Amino acid sequence: MKIVLRWPQCNEGYSGPEPRPVILDTNVVLDMLIFDDPLVPPIHELLAEKKVRWIADQAQRIELERVLEYSQIAPRVAFYGKTVAGVLAAFDAAVEYVPEAQKIRFTCTDPDDQHFLDLASAHKALLVSKDKAVLKLRKRVAQYYGATVGNMVEYSVVETSKTVDAVESIAA
Repeated sequence: MKIVLRWPQCNEGYSGPEPRPVILDTNVVLDMLIFDDPLVPPIHELLAEKKVRWIADQAQRIELERVLEYSQIAPRVAFYGKTVAGVLAAFDAAVEYVPEAQKIRFTCTDPDDQHFLDLASAHKALLVSKDKAVLKLRKRVAQYYGATVGNMVEYSVVETSKTVDAVESIAA
């Protein structure tokens, strides 16, 4: 199931501090820092253009460190010419650490993913997750906490009406 966060439309109605926080679940972090997944470039672009800021808490870093040691992940880290220390250093350099958030009223069926929902809800963040248990709660966290949850990001530059008018007058 694709739940696409289309930027900038997914940011409409957001009223918190700019740039809007984004939280990436562990699988998306692996895709971004190790595997160069083709769905990751829009996130890179948004971060590079400072349209979003990547936030994380210590629980996320601890989970990432644990996952990097999994027997099915560790060989792939090496295959891509990375090290656990290097991936963790890249993570530390890229994220803005924030305090752990209080648990929200909704409980994720995957306890390891609860902190992603809690943090996204506390910061009205975009949350990019591939986890079905997280995605199931997307409507509730949007309605009650203002967080926006999806499993992929699309980024398109929106033309302003002035730009469209200028292009139309040149073409005429």
